[in-house]
Amino acid sequence: MTRTSAEDRRESVIRAAIAEFGRCGYHGTSTKTIAERVGVSQPYLFRLFPGKKAIFLAAIQRCMDELVCTFQDAAAGLTGGDALHSMAHAYTTILAERPELLLLQMQMYVAVAAAEGAGDREVGEAVRSGWMRLWDTVHLSLGADTDETTRFLAHGMLINCLVSMGFVSDSRGWQSTDPVSGWERPQM
Repeated sequence: MTRTSAEDRRESVIRAAIAEFGRCGYHGTSTKTIAERVGVSQPYLFRLFPGKKAIFLAAIQRCMDELVCTFQDAAAGLTGGDALHSMAHAYTTILAERPELLLLQMQMYVAVAAAEGAGDREVGEAVRSGWMRLWDTVHLSLGADTDETTRFLAHGMLINCLVSMGFVSDSRGWQSTDPVSGWERPQM
């Protein structure tokens, strides 16, 4: 039997944390649940990460890294409308294939308000930093056009909300999406 390295276990914890925090939020997710999902004890979990917040911050970082890479890969070698359409398609595809990333995004935004309301700015700083990396990636891919970047990200957030609320793609809620903008309805 091959032993799993600490780095492999750490990776498993981050993947499990994305799913669990996405499903139940920061306060609704226990480290016990994450440990059980990975198949490790809580003491071992805390050898990999110093605490629950560290696990959450690692999940935030990974989620934003994956989204940034998705947009970078989609826009590689493209400009203008071609880049926009490719990034929009890549995003709706990742929503369909990895819904836990969408759910974690939504939970991250809620967690910022809750943490900062309690005087903790670390979560907010991590989320804002990730968001700015996302903004910069899209902004550069769209020729540094601020209006186009704003429209693109605003439309993406609308899609996040519609999908999070469970609007199916043929429901009235989707009437506000504009296929000309490059966005498609995720096939979930």
